[in-house]
Amino acid sequence: MGADAGDRTLSPRRHDSRSDEDDVRVRPSRRGSRPRTRTRPAHADALPGLVIAVDRGRMTVRVEDPGAGQVELTAMRARELGKHGVVVGDQVRVVGDTSGRTDSLARIVAIEERTTSLRRTADDTDPTERVVVANADQLVIVTAVTDPEPALGFLDRCLVAAYAGGLEPLLCLTKTDLASPQPLLDRYAGLGVDAVPMSREAPLDPLLDRLAGRMSVLVGQSGVGKSTLVNRLVPDAFRATGEVTKAGKGRHTSSSAVLLDLPGGGTVIDTPGIRSFGLAHVTAEDVVAAFDDVAEAALDCPPGCGHTAADPDCALDAWAEAGPPARGERLASLRRLLDAVGQLGPGY
Repeated sequence: MGADAGDRTLSPRRHDSRSDEDDVRVRPSRRGSRPRTRTRPAHADALPGLVIAVDRGRMTVRVEDPGAGQVELTAMRARELGKHGVVVGDQVRVVGDTSGRTDSLARIVAIEERTTSLRRTADDTDPTERVVVANADQLVIVTAVTDPEPALGFLDRCLVAAYAGGLEPLLCLTKTDLASPQPLLDRYAGLGVDAVPMSREAPLDPLLDRLAGRMSVLVGQSGVGKSTLVNRLVPDAFRATGEVTKAGKGRHTSSSAVLLDLPGGGTVIDTPGIRSFGLAHVTAEDVVAAFDDVAEAALDCPPGCGHTAADPDCALDAWAEAGPPARGERLASLRRLLDAVGQLGPGY
């Protein structure tokens, strides 16, 4: 460096008390500083609506327009909802462009309290639960009696999820023209689960009677005939169908959950093919609480009782022995469900 550089004197550095940096120019605001607030808009003019489809951050919401009747519009979740997710079946309130015109976009500003929720986790080691559907009345578990063979562990887990979420379970047994449904009927007889045997040519009346006037979720592994069944229930649904592979496993055909109106009243929510049903969010008490008589007997169990056959002091054993044979069958069926909690292996 030259001599001139050594003689050069640096000007003193300025410090602004409003910043943690030196030599920063702060432009004063004409309005002054305004503290942030947590107050949110009331949205008194928000319209109530029902979420009927969710696709990549965009929701299809059905609202009632006084002049045009039912209108289906596209909406996005408002930032003020934070991390609260929106799922099919949610009752919401929307603002913005609610005309439903092409390229219009509304905002979901509120989610009403859910009466029921079908939840699952990715697996039994993942503590993060995911709500699949909200506010449904019943869970229709679709399974084939053969081709592919019933995944009993999966069925048990679906029943657990239904009881834990407040939904009434219904077994829909397909392909009964190829094999008898009796083994499955016997397996769950002790729980009093309603069941409807179905085949490709069988009339839909028994199933429609159970779906009328209710919101029902259809769930089932790929290849069991769920999408075929939906196409019969709602002829204009056009849900994709697939063949069973040589390995006995179906291909995924439905790609997203969607709510469909039944011609005779009621709605069904078709869900994508699910290969597993994680229950990390469910405890044994959640399952027992779904059965009033069992829950009352379980009050005599010691703290921390898992209510399984491996628990030596479980009061349910004495409860079953003191009653009719049907009570023992009920306990055996219940314990199969309890065994499904915390297991994730072949068939689950």
